Amino acid sequence: MDIKKSQQDVESATDNSKDSSLGRRDFFRKTAALSVTALAGTSLLASEEAGDPAILEPTPWGTKWGDPVTKNLYGMPSKYEHNVTRRYTKLLASGNFRASIAVTPLQESSGIITPNGLFFSRCHGGVAHIDPNEHRLMITGLVEKPLVLTMKQLKRYPSVTRTHFIECPANGGQEWRGPQYNSLQFAKGFMSCAEWTGVYIKDILKDLGVKKEALWMLAEGGDSSKMGRTIPMEKVWDDAMIVWGQNGEALRPEQGYPIRLLVPGWEGNLCVKWLRRLDFASEPWYCKEETSKYTVLKPTGKAIQHFYANEVNSTVTSPSPEIDWTDLEDGDIVEIEGLAWSGMGTITGVDLSFDGGKNYVEAKLKGLVLPKCWTRWSYMHTYKKGQELFLTSRARDDAGYIQPTVDQEILTVGVEAVYHRNAVETWKVEKDGKITHVEVRSQLGRKANGELVIEGKA
Repeated sequence: MDIKKSQQDVESATDNSKDSSLGRRDFFRKTAALSVTALAGTSLLASEEAGDPAILEPTPWGTKWGDPVTKNLYGMPSKYEHNVTRRYTKLLASGNFRASIAVTPLQESSGIITPNGLFFSRCHGGVAHIDPNEHRLMITGLVEKPLVLTMKQLKRYPSVTRTHFIECPANGGQEWRGPQYNSLQFAKGFMSCAEWTGVYIKDILKDLGVKKEALWMLAEGGDSSKMGRTIPMEKVWDDAMIVWGQNGEALRPEQGYPIRLLVPGWEGNLCVKWLRRLDFASEPWYCKEETSKYTVLKPTGKAIQHFYANEVNSTVTSPSPEIDWTDLEDGDIVEIEGLAWSGMGTITGVDLSFDGGKNYVEAKLKGLVLPKCWTRWSYMHTYKKGQELFLTSRARDDAGYIQPTVDQEILTVGVEAVYHRNAVETWKVEKDGKITHVEVRSQLGRKANGELVIEGKA
C-alpha cells in the first residue's frame, strides 16, 4: 500500500470538504437573493455578498428544545397570530355588550371553513352557559306525540354532517348610506362558514307525526333573551337541522351549546341558539325579532316580512383595507381573492371588475363548490404601479340570481333598510397601493357628464 498517496488523498478530501462547505454557503446566499427576486419581481433585497441571515444563520427555534406536547392539551394558535381575532363595534352593541356582535376577520381566512374561535357571534342577552345534562328540548303544538328529549335521546337519531355558512341579515347593513368603515372585517364579517353535525328535524317529526294544519314552526332559545323565530314548514321539511357539532367538536357556548337550530342559507337570526323548544302551529307567531326587527322597509313605506333567504353575494378579501398592495412593484403578479355565497343555492360564477362595474372579467372558482356554502374565487393580476383601480366582484347562483348594483338595490329597498343588502361592493386601489372602501353608483348615480359618483370613507 502506498502510504504517501493515501495521506495525500486524506488531505485532498479535507480540502474538498472545506470547499464544499464554502460552496454551500455561497449557494444559499445566491439562491436566497435570487428567490426573493423571482417571487417579488423586484431588485435584489439582499446582496449576493451579504446573503439573507434568515436562511444563512441558525435560528433560535431550530437550536433548542421545543415545548412538550403536553403543555397545551387543547391546541392554541401561534403567538404570532395574536392579531387574528374577532372584533366588535359599539354601533351594534348595548352598553354592557351582552346584546352585541363579534365579527369574523375575513381578511385572515383561508379556504371555506371558519375556525370555531373566530366564528362570528351575535347575542341578544349575553352568552348562556348550559349544563347539557340538565338541558331539555321540548317539541309540542300540532304534533301527534309531543315529547321532551334529553341530549342523549336527541343524539340517538341518525346524524348528518353538512357544510353551510351562517350570515346575519345585517351583514353589510352598516354601509347602507355609503361606507362607514374602511374595513373588510366590519363591512362583511357578520358571517362565517362551518361543518355542522346534527339531525334533520324532519327525521324527528317522522316519529312524532305532524298534523296537516301545521304550517309554521316556532324555535325558541333557552338563554335570558328567550329568542324566538318563526319558520315555514317547507323549510323544516327541506334541510332545517338541530346541530350539536361544529368543525369536529361540540358547539362553543357563544354558538349555542349544547344545541342550536341551523336553517341553511337563511338569516342567521333564524338559527336560534341554546335551543329549548320547537312548537308547531297553523299561523306564524310574529315574534319581536320578526316584527320590530329583521324586516325591510321599501321606498313605498311597506315592510317586507318573512323573506328569510340571504341573497347571492360576494366580496374581495385580498386586497382589502386590511391587506393592501403598498409593498408591490410595477409588474408584480398578484392573486386577487374573494368569497361568494348564496342562500338560494350554489354559486355558479363570479365576475371581477377593475373599473367599478363598467367592465367585468370572469374569475376562477377554487376548491369545493357546495350549496349554501362559501365558495372561494380568485383572479391572477399583473400590478401596474401608480394606477388607480376600483375592484368590484359580482356573483351569480344556480337559482338564476345575479348580485345587483347599488342603484338596483336602492330602487328596490331604498336607503333606510339595514337588512339583506347584497349589492356589489368596491375597494379603491390608490396609486400608492393602499385600499379604500368606496361606493360606486354605476347607473342612476352617474353625473351628467358620465363621470362615476364615488363616495367613501377612509
